[in-house]
Amino acid sequence: MRKNEILFFYALRNKKLSYNQMLCLETKKTYPLLVTKHTMSLGIEAKRRIRLMKQNEPIEEKKQEKEEVKSLLEEIIREGARKLLQAAIEHEVNEYISSFSDTTDEKGRRMVVKNGFLPERSILTGIGPLSVKQPRVRDKREDKEVFTSSILPRYLRRIPSLDNLIPALYLKGISTGDFTEALSAILGDKAKGLSANTIVRLKRQWEEEYKQWSKRELTGKRYVYFWADGIYFNVRLEDPENKKQCFIIIIGALEDGTKELVAVLDGYRESKLSWMELLSGLKQRGLEEGPLLAIGDGGLGFWAAMSEIYPETRQQRCWVHKTANILDKMPKSVQSKAKEKIHDIYMAPTRQQALVAYNAFVSLYHAKFEKACECLTKDKDILLTFYDFPCEHWIHIRSTNVIESTFATVRLRTKKTKGCGSRLATLTMVFKLAIEAQKTWLRIKGYKLIPKLINGTRFVDGEIQEEIQVA
Repeated sequence: MRKNEILFFYALRNKKLSYNQMLCLETKKTYPLLVTKHTMSLGIEAKRRIRLMKQNEPIEEKKQEKEEVKSLLEEIIREGARKLLQAAIEHEVNEYISSFSDTTDEKGRRMVVKNGFLPERSILTGIGPLSVKQPRVRDKREDKEVFTSSILPRYLRRIPSLDNLIPALYLKGISTGDFTEALSAILGDKAKGLSANTIVRLKRQWEEEYKQWSKRELTGKRYVYFWADGIYFNVRLEDPENKKQCFIIIIGALEDGTKELVAVLDGYRESKLSWMELLSGLKQRGLEEGPLLAIGDGGLGFWAAMSEIYPETRQQRCWVHKTANILDKMPKSVQSKAKEKIHDIYMAPTRQQALVAYNAFVSLYHAKFEKACECLTKDKDILLTFYDFPCEHWIHIRSTNVIESTFATVRLRTKKTKGCGSRLATLTMVFKLAIEAQKTWLRIKGYKLIPKLINGTRFVDGEIQEEIQVA
């Protein structure tokens, strides 16, 4: 139907024009089927079209109105969620900066301040894309660190799944009662039905999953590397007296180079007893042979336990932890230069060159900073163990970065939350977060060299050592 015809029918139906008025609009010439010259009545075809319009037009109008209302509501909700997310990000940055309020330069100016905003980012959520800006943190300290938002991690482009999001919120100290509001703002329609009771049921389900996982059979498993560490979180647990209590974690690399979560347990980071319980459990469930190399912090009771359970496993101290421990025993004025000197040691292409850099560090700083040098020298040999493994693996085995990066956004940074969390629930959330992170872990570089390691091939300075055949 032509546009003019539609206007004609619409005017007739709504009686905005009388019949005689419409005849004055030369409708007889334009629409011979609609108006006859003799009877001045509507034709059959016109009546049929008007009848159809009466049936269809209200439906279409109502549908359009509903879509317009829905679109408006979605826009309002989306804008509200964007403002909430923006406010949360700014609050997090302000809290971080305020923790350094006492850190000033010689003129009394604060060393850690806000400096505008980072470029706007679009985050895909359940209610559509949200555009937010993160405040830029300017850190003038010599030992400055890069601020990483736990709400808006670097490179995040979409909201994670519930299996990732809920554990992260819990470990940041969000109470169960506040989950519904937080998830609704982030996930939109996907958060429907996520009441406090639903969250509780989901936590119980995950607790059962953890219990089953912690009893799984390990017979036939062979790990090449272990990474071990203890992690603390924001959640204030039931027993305030046990401040050193944390969650001990082991991640392993299999024969094909893939990484997987091996064990999670709540215990004491430096306690041999806690690590003995964890490692003994692995052996009882079928892990008869230990890894070729274990990587961890020197302060762990892990090493004493490993020497009893898997005595053949070699040790590699984490260079990230070691660097932090050394610099902690030096004034801030020299930390930047000292850090570069330490970097020269573990980044050297050969063990001999590493020893040259090592001696240079000791020679330069021993007189003034004896304790810092002692921290380095006491672990000299086990800091350089990685030179006996493929150079392709060095980036993976010089530190426990795989654990650090997994929990970087939720581990303890500021004061603990006021609420009180369950140890089992927290343990479950640590497990669930690690299981979800496991999906993103990359296989170690040079994994094709692992069979050679297992078969006893010797590596010197990262390269295969050819055996000299005796005539």
